[in-house]
Amino acid sequence: MLPKMFNFGSKKIQPQSCSSTQPRRDIGVDGTSCSEGYHLRDKDMGRIHRAASIGNEAKVEELLLQKKYEIDEPDKMNRTPLHLACASGYPDVVSLLVERNCSLNVCDSENRTPLIKAVQCQQEECVGILLSHGADPNVVDTTSNTALHYAALGDNTTIAVKLLEHHADIEAKNQEGYTPLLLAITEHNEEMVDFFLKNGANVNACDNSKRTALMIAVSTEPTSIVNLILQYNIDLSFQDNDGWTAEDYALVSGIPVHRELVLQYGKRQLNQLPSANISRPDGASDIGFTLGKPALDKEEGTVVHNASGRLVFLLESSP
Repeated sequence: MLPKMFNFGSKKIQPQSCSSTQPRRDIGVDGTSCSEGYHLRDKDMGRIHRAASIGNEAKVEELLLQKKYEIDEPDKMNRTPLHLACASGYPDVVSLLVERNCSLNVCDSENRTPLIKAVQCQQEECVGILLSHGADPNVVDTTSNTALHYAALGDNTTIAVKLLEHHADIEAKNQEGYTPLLLAITEHNEEMVDFFLKNGANVNACDNSKRTALMIAVSTEPTSIVNLILQYNIDLSFQDNDGWTAEDYALVSGIPVHRELVLQYGKRQLNQLPSANISRPDGASDIGFTLGKPALDKEEGTVVHNASGRLVFLLESSP
């Protein structure tokens, strides 16, 4: 049975990039560069929410002093003033609210915290303020995406660094089983793939269909991401739920260079068997290349390609 090739998840549960029509003051992003964010309608917001969403710090402070609004009062969409200030990129308003002890980990209607919104909208300065005051980077939204999953969609590695410095889980999985690394691969985000790998992400982590980073990468362009992944200790014996390996994925992808890269990597691994140390999802170390079985010493057999072109061992008969 053929696996469901190249269908790496429903768009419904993937985090989306963010935008706002409001001008930004945050240093992290140009206000014209985003594409989707909070849809702001006056009828959904109170006066304090409108003030926070446009960066009117003085008005926010005035309304709080008059005690006309609670600091964490939600609007009709369950967004607090902090959510709106973070999404629109107003660090002065964020600082004001934080200093007045607003709730940092309160969630909107999609279970997104202000930190998740700040990361989604690439608001670097707002992210720093929230984290320095104790915001939790491991809260998950309704589809189990963390702030680091949203960082995987952007190109601001400084935000990702801040999250990791504050103990964000680099191996957190969303509903599809994607870690931030796997999500960055599905999005063809080479810069973030490189970042996560260099910061210790498990290159052999699997999604819910047991597809590894390499299986996902070899299925489509770009080849540069495949080359990045193959710089690390890959276990080529891993099979997905349909029994397919990374080499199988490369073969049916129709990209010959990907299959060749995987074959050459396998040959290099065989030549280094005594010192191989392959990372596995469970953290254990194992050496194996064919159907998950332990690799044999080169003195005991011969490496050949079987009918499907896969590297296998042929045992030599005893004399």
